[in-house]
Amino acid sequence: MPKSILTDMKSHMEKTVAVLKNEFHKIRTGRASTAVLDSVKIDYYGNPTPISQVATLAIPEPRLITISPWEAKLIPVIEKAIFNANIGLTPSNDGRSIRLSLPPLTEERRKEIVKDLKKKGEDDKVALRNIRRDALDRLKKLEKDKAITEDELKKLEKEVQDTTKSFEQKVDEAVANKEKEVMEV
Repeated sequence: MPKSILTDMKSHMEKTVAVLKNEFHKIRTGRASTAVLDSVKIDYYGNPTPISQVATLAIPEPRLITISPWEAKLIPVIEKAIFNANIGLTPSNDGRSIRLSLPPLTEERRKEIVKDLKKKGEDDKVALRNIRRDALDRLKKLEKDKAITEDELKKLEKEVQDTTKSFEQKVDEAVANKEKEVMEV
């Protein structure tokens, strides 16, 4: 029973960190990344479809993304979807493909992004601590119901704390890596 609580806790913590890393992929840095288009969907024969499923995405230069639709009639649809997605990029086309030029970030904007990254990291740590609290409450209930001894509870509490610390380190590493990427000129 206590092992299932620990497994459940780890699983929730892994999901929390994975969501944070996924959010970080969407944050625009000075370097082009096709991840900024992941949330953009177009109407493709009545179905909302990600751009990556109807076109080839490429990064020929550090500050340029090219989108080559498989059907030429999709160019205006993709342009409109990118424009409406409000991701801060203006599409331009040459009749066969769409080009998205990423303007260089100002120092002020970089610092703003880093501040936001750190806030997201702290929010994630709070979420991890909430998961830890829930696991500890469940373990204490087991001890209260005499399913485990007080000594076992102490051992499990230490394991819960160690696990939480390791996940907090993963969050710190993710924030530090993204901060380095954002501040890179």
